[in-house]
Amino acid sequence: MATDFAAEIKALRSTMESVRQVTDVERLKTQIVELESQASAPDLWDDQENAQAVTSRLSRANAELERVQGMDSRIEDLEVLVEMGTEADDSETLAEAEAELVSLRKAVGELEVRTLLSGEYDEREAVVTIRSGAGGVDAADFAEMLLRMYLRWAERHNYPTTVLDTSYAEEAGLKSATFEVKVPYAYGTLAVEAGTHRLVRISPFDNQGRRQTSFAAVEVIPLIESTDHIDIPENEIKVDVFRSSGPGGQSVNTTDSAVRMTHLPTGIVVSMQNEKSQIQNRAAALRVLQSRLLLKRQEEEAAAKKALAGDVKASWGDQMRSYVLHPYQMVKDLRTEHEVGNTSGVFDGDIDAFLEAGIRWKRSLERAEV
Repeated sequence: MATDFAAEIKALRSTMESVRQVTDVERLKTQIVELESQASAPDLWDDQENAQAVTSRLSRANAELERVQGMDSRIEDLEVLVEMGTEADDSETLAEAEAELVSLRKAVGELEVRTLLSGEYDEREAVVTIRSGAGGVDAADFAEMLLRMYLRWAERHNYPTTVLDTSYAEEAGLKSATFEVKVPYAYGTLAVEAGTHRLVRISPFDNQGRRQTSFAAVEVIPLIESTDHIDIPENEIKVDVFRSSGPGGQSVNTTDSAVRMTHLPTGIVVSMQNEKSQIQNRAAALRVLQSRLLLKRQEEEAAAKKALAGDVKASWGDQMRSYVLHPYQMVKDLRTEHEVGNTSGVFDGDIDAFLEAGIRWKRSLERAEV
């Protein structure tokens, strides 16, 4: 069946109109002018922290505007290509238009998903913690598989990451790991990964070859910024230092550089050991502790609002995805029903379709609650 280019282009333009409305292009242009004015101030770098914040916001705003305007240009170019191919009855040109249409559908869909990330902290960078759960050594191995999955996903997109802490299990795998994804909207994108993940497979650690079910928990929090004002009095923090653990031969293992920070009022504990100095680990631990307290405050405020509204629905973030490697191969999200049979691809970081489905699902729930 021949492609109905007119209908497809009309649909793309309709989606882009929604994107422009949510993005508020005129407001974005005004913001860029204001930020450019601030960035050109001769005394900008007298305050390095503020200067970095201004230049970072300007870079993000320009990228956002270019993304929207660039997509509009691509749709116009596609329309010209279709006209040329149709008038000349040129099958090669129309085939080129077909390929560009497929690419545009994907790109516009991704841009539409980005506009759904409108939560208070969605545009922040993310701190992700993975913890092994029930299932013994299989669960620890599963935690390490998830860590690799997320790091490979970030690598596919050229997103910078920093592993802040790894706690190795005795036989294999990880007890826990914490890493940062240092790119705008990382929190909004990855927040849908929070919850309990389940793995079903023939255990490579069972000499009888039995099937094993194991679990791992994923926590995703927004990275705090200097404007968040999460002040923690010194008398509310207990700091312990110890020698880093892990595979031998690492310089981090030679001194008492690892830091365990406990927030006494809430009992929240953060450990950092992957930096070489105690000062660096302490700073990283404080940053993650502040981020967790920020998220806790946000959750408490949301819970209070729900309580006032009489909302007694359970949280959406519990057991949310199954990875089945035996007796068949399938990864299925239990909230969105999205599933794929290519389990090796998923564990190699191909999780964008799960993220997109999760973001759309979460947004639909938020709309239903309004």
